Amino acid sequence: QVQLQESGPGLVNPSQTLSLTCTVSSGSILTNIYSWTWIRQPPGKGLEWMGAITNTGNTYVSPSLKSRTSISRDTSKNQFTLQLSSVTPEDTAVYYCARGVAVTGIRTLEVWGQGTLVTVSS
Repeated sequence: QVQLQESGPGLVNPSQTLSLTCTVSSGSILTNIYSWTWIRQPPGKGLEWMGAITNTGNTYVSPSLKSRTSISRDTSKNQFTLQLSSVTPEDTAVYYCARGVAVTGIRTLEVWGQGTLVTVSS
């Protein structure tokens, strides 16, 4: 069964770039029909879809984050990554990676990583 695991620093300074990696095991990010997604949940708030990368490498990013967000992949390592630039304390959240069958949205996400808390603070 496919598993996803987020990794990256738990603390990021304001104005810096947040970088997270999602490692996929027991499944390939090249598998047809699947998209690989980043979601976050700030403390006390709901889930926010951030963006996704498809099995063909196409990327989709939330319009509200588009100017600061980059999603990429390393097929040799079966990983995909999130970079969020110019972070502020409002970017503090639990960040999740997930697999789904749609390129946008949260409803069709079927496999999730456990999530990693990233705090933006000096």
